Amino acid sequence: MDDARRGIVLVGHGGIPADCPRELVTNLKRLEAQRRESGGPPTAEERELDRRIRLWPRTAETDPYKAGLESLAAHVRPLLSESLFAIAYNEFCAPTLEEAVADLIAAGGRDITVVSSMLTPGGSHSEVEIPQTLQRLREQHPHVVLRYAWPFDLDSVAAMLARHLQDFSRDRPGPGDRKISGALES
Repeated sequence: MDDARRGIVLVGHGGIPADCPRELVTNLKRLEAQRRESGGPPTAEERELDRRIRLWPRTAETDPYKAGLESLAAHVRPLLSESLFAIAYNEFCAPTLEEAVADLIAAGGRDITVVSSMLTPGGSHSEVEIPQTLQRLREQHPHVVLRYAWPFDLDSVAAMLARHLQDFSRDRPGPGDRKISGALES
C-alpha cells in the first residue's frame, strides 16, 4: 500500500487546561462514574461537558501536556515518510481518537495504525479504552484497516530509557534538576 494511503495516529492521554473551571471536570467525572455503574450510554449532559472541556481554548502555558505531545509529534512526523499523520487525545482534549481517524479516512487513509504515547502496561486507556474505540471504528469502517501498535516491547522501552539515562549524569544536570547549596536535587 502506498504511503499516501497509510495513516498514523499518535494518541496521548490529554490534560486539563489550567484555566478550565474545576467544577466542569468534577461534574464530568461524576457523570462518567454514574454511567460506569449503570452500564448505560453517556447522557447528553456528560457529552456536553466532555465537549466543552475538550474544546476549551489552550496555550502552551495553560496546557503544557498538549504542547508536549505536539512537540513529540513534530519529531515523529518526519520519520514516517509520506504517511498521513494525526494527533488524538484519550480525554480532556480534542481531537478524539474517533475524530482523528475520521480525518485520516477523509484524507484517503485506508491503512491506519494507532500508537499511544503511554508506554507502560496496566493503564486502562491503553489496554481497555483505545482497543474498545478501535473495535467500534472497525465496525463503522470495515473498508479501513485499523491497527493498534500495542503493547510496546518492554525490552525496547527499557533500552531507550537506559540510553536516555546515560545522557544525564550527576555532573551534567538535566533541565529538571536544580542546584541547591552545591548539591543536586531532582
